[in-house]
Amino acid sequence: MTFQQLTDRERRVLEAVIQSYVQTAEPAGSQAIARRFGLGVSPATIRNTMSELEEKGFLFHPHTSAGRIPTDKAYRLYVNSLMRIEPVAADEGSRLAEQLSSAGSAVEAILRRAAQSLGVLTQELGVAIGPRLDLSVLQRIALVRASAERLLMVLSLSGGAMRTIFVEVPGAVDENAMAEVGRLLNERLGGLTLREIRGTFAERLRDSAPAPNVTELLNIFVQEGNELFDVPSGDDDGGVHLGQPSLLAEQPEFSSGESMRKVLALTEMRRHLGDFLSKRSATPGISISIGNEHEDPRLENFTVVTAEYRAGSLVGVIGVIGPTRMPYDKVISLVSHTSQLVSDLLD
Repeated sequence: MTFQQLTDRERRVLEAVIQSYVQTAEPAGSQAIARRFGLGVSPATIRNTMSELEEKGFLFHPHTSAGRIPTDKAYRLYVNSLMRIEPVAADEGSRLAEQLSSAGSAVEAILRRAAQSLGVLTQELGVAIGPRLDLSVLQRIALVRASAERLLMVLSLSGGAMRTIFVEVPGAVDENAMAEVGRLLNERLGGLTLREIRGTFAERLRDSAPAPNVTELLNIFVQEGNELFDVPSGDDDGGVHLGQPSLLAEQPEFSSGESMRKVLALTEMRRHLGDFLSKRSATPGISISIGNEHEDPRLENFTVVTAEYRAGSLVGVIGVIGPTRMPYDKVISLVSHTSQLVSDLLD
């Protein structure tokens, strides 16, 4: 069932039911819809239209209530075809800009503040994840002697990012051998993403044929290549920054003990959220997944609205997680605006 297959009356009644439920968290009845939205038809006509929408899978009865609640299918139609996005209010925009600019210059601090501020303004759970370094391009490798049995490999990445890794070596390494290995690594790996390097590292160095005094050191890098160029998504929390879970817990949907446990479970699955959000960084603009559209059943009661932000050539994700009953127009506008502010600060 698509937008075009609904009659004009069905579209107007469906939009009214969605707006009513978002605002009140109460099932919408025909009398209330007629009174609040002035659709120009009688409550009986609205009731019949709501029954038609229920048959088509856009509304359902909660228990024995006379009112109806939108389904995930209804929210998807609303987001795709009915909703009208308004610009962020001037006071909210100023407030966001002030809060983010006061977070300092560290990427982690800016993302943490952005998730918190976005959560407060939307009354949802703000989320953010750092840029994906595995998609960043290697610009230069430098090898520095740290001790007799340790080298420090410094990776200079696109977007100004840096990564340092210690490499264990068997005893003192000849300076000429270290310089030659550094030259080979830069020659064969420069301009590739860390993901490309990790998958083809040994192959790219196989025919290098270095001098004998270089071969032993180069073999160490070949043997440990996958680990040396592996970029973790973060610590045990998956690199995810969360706002205040208490804001989400205050939503009527999560007032019961069972629903509250779902909120708590959500905040405890940070590594999973990190993987989930990282995949969305490949989608430009706003990305919205609603209820049962999620592959993971743990997210079936939630809507996730995200947008990508950019730090040079690197891409991260920021957004909110909330109940499927959310003011989509306001949330989408704020998420989009915040992602642009974060991009401007990190650029």
